[in-house]
Amino acid sequence: MFSIDVTLSRLDHLYLAKVADQAERHQDVIAQLKDIINSHGAHLTIDERNLLSIAYKNLTANLRSSWRTIDTLQKKEALSSTRQEVKLMRVQKERIEKDIDALCRDVVGLLENTLIPAANDGEEKVFYSKMRGDYYRYLAELTRLHPKENLANTSLEAYKSAYQHALATLPPTHPTRLGLALNFAVYFHDIMRSPDRACHLAKHAFDEAVTSVVVTPSTVTNLEDSLMILQLMRDDLILWQGELDRGEKRV
Repeated sequence: MFSIDVTLSRLDHLYLAKVADQAERHQDVIAQLKDIINSHGAHLTIDERNLLSIAYKNLTANLRSSWRTIDTLQKKEALSSTRQEVKLMRVQKERIEKDIDALCRDVVGLLENTLIPAANDGEEKVFYSKMRGDYYRYLAELTRLHPKENLANTSLEAYKSAYQHALATLPPTHPTRLGLALNFAVYFHDIMRSPDRACHLAKHAFDEAVTSVVVTPSTVTNLEDSLMILQLMRDDLILWQGELDRGEKRV
């Protein structure tokens, strides 16, 4: 087999990343974008940045889905499983946890060491800082792997920093700011077990966005993205408020 030494341009790497994305080869997408960063610097275009984010998100989502499947299976078959079967399920679950841990630390390292330091103030820095909060949140879900690390607090600090910067630089209707608010609220609900704080943050962001909407030809595309996030935010608010109401009835 002949190997051909081909020097790839930035556009070549981007094209290969897009092809890999269509083929759901998420690791290949990440590899191509890391090549762009190493060869051309840490400032990614919006297309490149979105491809990188989606690739990591899809890989993480698949692993977290696998983890939840085995976790459900463990609980469902706890009484009917043999000791050996219980052990085997635990081994497989721990293997997935290590994969999640390695993937999250990979993206966090890229963000902290390269992308965030080089990011421009505003949407770019908020985008990457939100990602940092998200992946520390996923790590916080696996705290028993690293009991000495306060990953929940690291995630909180990452979200706080991102949200403060978003409030100072982005309008209330900006989809990146809204997406950050939604995920920050999810942090309070899932990690801190505080539906009250989750509702407070989400409702404030929701109300502020709704009262600030101004439709112009230049904002239509962003507005579509924002409306989708607002719908998700409203759905979560209904669920979380229901939890609060049920809690009050028990008291």
